[in-house]
Amino acid sequence: MSDSMNTTLWPVDTHRSETGGIAIAGHSLDDLASEYGTPLYVFSEAELRGNCREVLSAFRDAWPNTRVVYAGKAGLNGTLIQVVTEEGLGLDVVSSGELAITLAAGVHPAEISFHGNNKGPDELRGAVRAGVGKIVLDNLDEIDRIAAIAKEEGTTTSALVRLNPGVDVHTHRNISTGITDSKFGFPIANGQARDAVERLLAYPHIDLLGYHTHIGSQLFDSDAYVAAIDEAVAFGAEMRRDHGIEMRHLSPGGGFGIAYLDEDEPKPANYWAAVITGALRDALTRHDMPDPVLTIEPGRSVAGPAGVAVYRVGSIKEIPGTRTYVAVDGGMADNIRPALYEARYTAAVANRHPVVAGSRDVAVVGKYCESGDILIGHVSLPDVRVNDLLAIPACGAYCLPMASNYNGAFKPAVIMVGPSGVRVMKKRETREDLFRNDPVLEAVAARS
Repeated sequence: MSDSMNTTLWPVDTHRSETGGIAIAGHSLDDLASEYGTPLYVFSEAELRGNCREVLSAFRDAWPNTRVVYAGKAGLNGTLIQVVTEEGLGLDVVSSGELAITLAAGVHPAEISFHGNNKGPDELRGAVRAGVGKIVLDNLDEIDRIAAIAKEEGTTTSALVRLNPGVDVHTHRNISTGITDSKFGFPIANGQARDAVERLLAYPHIDLLGYHTHIGSQLFDSDAYVAAIDEAVAFGAEMRRDHGIEMRHLSPGGGFGIAYLDEDEPKPANYWAAVITGALRDALTRHDMPDPVLTIEPGRSVAGPAGVAVYRVGSIKEIPGTRTYVAVDGGMADNIRPALYEARYTAAVANRHPVVAGSRDVAVVGKYCESGDILIGHVSLPDVRVNDLLAIPACGAYCLPMASNYNGAFKPAVIMVGPSGVRVMKKRETREDLFRNDPVLEAVAARS
C-alpha cells in the first residue's frame, strides 16, 4: 500500500495501492467487484470495531454506569450484530422484524431496547414474552396495550417514557425528531408527558425506569443536546416531587453526525461524552437528583463510516452547457438518502490512478426511471470513463435498510473485510428472491 485515504471520510484501513486502485484491509475494490459484482457494499471490520470501542470507552470514562446500544435502524444483519455485541454494545430495535433478527443473532433480550411510535399488539406481546430489557413507550394507546399484555402474561415489563422536549436542531426536517410537531414522544410543554406518567402509575405490571428523548440525526451542534437533557431531568424532578418516581435510567438518544464530504468536521465520541455527561451532571445537581444509568444509542456514527458503496460506470452523457451525467449500475434502489433527505456524498475512481488533469464536474446518477435518481449532484471526478469503478464512502448506515426492489432491482451484495479475510454479510439477490411470495411467479419458477 502506498497512499492512505482521508480517514475522516474513508474507513481507517483504506489505501490506494501502487497501481492506483483503492483497497480496504488489503483487499482491492476492483478484485472484490469482479468476484461479487456491483453494486457492492464493502464494510471495514477495523472501522466498525474501532467506532464501537471509541464510543463505549468515551462514555464509560465520563460516566461509568453507561449502556451503549447500537441503533439497529441504521442497518442490521447477523455479521454486523455479532461484531457490535462482541465489542460490548447492546441493540436498539424498532419493529418485530428487527427484534427477530437481533434475537436470532444471539443478543440477550435484556440488552435490547425496543422503540417505535406505533408498536402493534403482536409486537408488544413478542417483546414482553422475549423479556426485552426496555420498552420505550410513545403514546397512550401503547401504555394501555402493554399493561394489558403484561398482566395477561403474568409479568412486569420495564419501560421508559419517550419525552418530546420541544427542542429544534439544525438538520434536515425529515430527521428532526425533538420538535413539538413530531410523531415521536410525549410533549413536555403541553402536559402530555405528565399524563403518560400518571397513566402508567395505575398499572402495576409496568415498571417505569425513567425517560428517553431523541432530538434528531446527523447532529453537529451540542446546544440542542444540552437543552434536551435539561428538559428531561427537570421533568424527572417534577415526577419525583409529585409522584415519588425515581429517574433510574435516562437516554438522550444518539444522532451523532459523521462526515459525508471532505469539508465536514464531525465531533469525536469523547466530545459528545463530555457534552452529554456534563449537561447531565449539571442538571442533576440543580435538581438534587441521584445518578441514573445513562443509555446512548449511536447508529450512524458506528456503522456509517465503516461502509463503502462500489458501482460500475455504464455510460457518460454530456449535455453541452448543462451537465455531464455519469450513470452507474445502482442508485436510489440501494441508496435513497439523496432523494429522501437531499443527502450529499462524494466519490472517487476506485480501479486506477485517476488523471487529475482530466477532472470535470459531473453528476453521478443511478439507473432507475426517476429524474430524482441522483446520487451526487455535483462532484469533481478525474478523467472518469465507462467501466470505471466509483467508490462512495460513508454508506454504512441507512442505505441498505431502506433499499428496495424498485424497477425489479436486485438488492446488492454486502461484504466485510478484515483480519479474517472476506465475509459475506448479505448475498446478492437473485431472480428467485424477486419471485418469492408471489404465487404466480413462484409457480412459473417451479416449472422452469
